[in-house]
Amino acid sequence: MAEGSAGTVVVLGTGGTIAGKAGDAADHIGYRAGQIGVEALLAAVTPQAGAAADVRWVTEQVAQIDSKDMDFAVWRALAARCAHWLAQDEVRAVVVTHGTDTLEETAYFLETLLAPDKPLVLTCAMRPATALMADGPQNLLDAVTVTLDARAGGVLVVAAGAVHAARAVRKRHPYRLDAMDSGEAGPVAVVEAGQTRWFGKITRDPSARWSDDAIKKIISREGLPRVEIVLSHALADGRLVDGLVQDGVRGLVVAGTGNGTVHAALLAALERARAQGVRVVRASRCELGQVLPLPNDPFEPSEGLSPVKARIRLMLELARAEA
Repeated sequence: MAEGSAGTVVVLGTGGTIAGKAGDAADHIGYRAGQIGVEALLAAVTPQAGAAADVRWVTEQVAQIDSKDMDFAVWRALAARCAHWLAQDEVRAVVVTHGTDTLEETAYFLETLLAPDKPLVLTCAMRPATALMADGPQNLLDAVTVTLDARAGGVLVVAAGAVHAARAVRKRHPYRLDAMDSGEAGPVAVVEAGQTRWFGKITRDPSARWSDDAIKKIISREGLPRVEIVLSHALADGRLVDGLVQDGVRGLVVAGTGNGTVHAALLAALERARAQGVRVVRASRCELGQVLPLPNDPFEPSEGLSPVKARIRLMLELARAEA
């Protein structure tokens, strides 16, 4: 990177509410996601990024979808473009515009697979771009602010003025502007008047860093090994688990009650699944806290991951074992 230059910031678009349109500026829920291109989104905020005047901007439209429909084809394409740009010496950071519904899953997928040292910042919106007081432009501007901070690194999520680590971030409200949070961990920073105020060290996932060759093998796959989530609840039984095993599932994450406790009937089915070679991870359906290991537990602990993130880690582990 040339001396005195802020370098290149690449902005990748995947759609979502931040790129959504509605027929009425007062309509915040009856919109269509993924309608506005990422170049137009960036053009609306770069004039405000005074500190970034010497940044070279690059935009790419990787996808244009509602994030509830996220699939491996988009993840694969997104990971490939992120890996490509982050490897360029002149690239300072990558920003990804994304829908909120599966943002936490995409962020964790990218953090686990790529584990970048440079900032890879995802941002989003809870209101469409056509809303009278759309939140997307400010979120994108804040994301740009974070990428230009020398202390930023790894996969981060920026929304509603808060900066979250990929491992902890989650969506916990269906329509509030501050829908994203990090539970007990809290945000790692906030953006205030164009400056980032950090609270401490960013918590990264302890998984071993993938080699470039291993990353390429994942990106070249048609899909990931099948892993499903099952929920323990009152009146649960094991028929769903038995059916999934018969259908060839490779792994199961059980979202248990409390400290990952599981209904007796479901537990018996999970033990049958494990005996047939299916990997079983124990997580909790509780929003706060984490599952503590149980004595002589036959199942793997989720190590503080939510069920959806434990599923991603298990899929990647199974794929890695096949490589």
